[in-house]
Amino acid sequence: MLYKTSPDSDADAVLTRVRPLLGTFVSIRVPAGATDAERASAATAVAAAFERIGEVERCMSFHDPRSELSRINCHAQRAPQPVCAALQRVLRAALAIAAASDGRFDPSVAGRLVERGLLPRPATPEAPTEDRVDPRASCRDVELTRDGRVRYAKRLWLDLGGIAKGYAVDEAVRVLLRHGMASGIVNAGGDLRCFGAIETVRVRDPAEPSRTLPLLELRDGAVATSAGYFSGSEHTALVHPRRGTSLGRELSVTVCAPRAIWADALTKVVLAAPSRAAPLLARLGARAMLIDAKGARRALN
Repeated sequence: MLYKTSPDSDADAVLTRVRPLLGTFVSIRVPAGATDAERASAATAVAAAFERIGEVERCMSFHDPRSELSRINCHAQRAPQPVCAALQRVLRAALAIAAASDGRFDPSVAGRLVERGLLPRPATPEAPTEDRVDPRASCRDVELTRDGRVRYAKRLWLDLGGIAKGYAVDEAVRVLLRHGMASGIVNAGGDLRCFGAIETVRVRDPAEPSRTLPLLELRDGAVATSAGYFSGSEHTALVHPRRGTSLGRELSVTVCAPRAIWADALTKVVLAAPSRAAPLLARLGARAMLIDAKGARRALN
């Protein structure tokens, strides 16, 4: 759909498209331009950005038995598995955040989420459904070799849902820039990045999730929010890696960072240990805002 912020100026026209991807609705907004050629270029750029997001989803989806991540989860404990460059980048980022946060971000919590019925049991077309993990396993048991292979030292499952969405947003922005877009906004269900534009970020009120609250103005950066207040079961999909307890039922954490991949992962670090997250936030040029069920706000870094 084409919208105009001002009916009198074609220069203010914007092109907005929305598609269901990454388990949510992803919206992309760019300047539409004043001529037919500019509008066609904008549409081409947005289509290419959506295609890139789809590629990331097809590679890193825990739910899709045909994904590269599913293949790794089913076979990497038996033999090292080759992985594509994109998955290598996300795995390296995930392992780096896990190490820097002393395990407070750990995508190997997938085993607990499967046990609680929040994720499906991994399977691939070539392998039967797997049904066991080593309760002692963690990200420390994931080896990423120099030649681009992944091996699990213990039986475990990785779920990259806590970082891959941010990576997909970053990739969409990279595609838009490559196509010459002067500004743009990519929003994947709250994982948002903008460039050359200002966006008002709103978050849901933990006390009343149907209502949103204005939080900040974002320019040339990324933001991600994590919370568990929409969970309809005893457990939320956000798990403390050490204790196994659910996180975020009455708390919302929003992180601003230069890149969406860092903002996405850091929300889980802050949820797990707010008092210890400040050094890592500072290291990655990020800051966080916490909102509790009583509406109290607390800033970190």
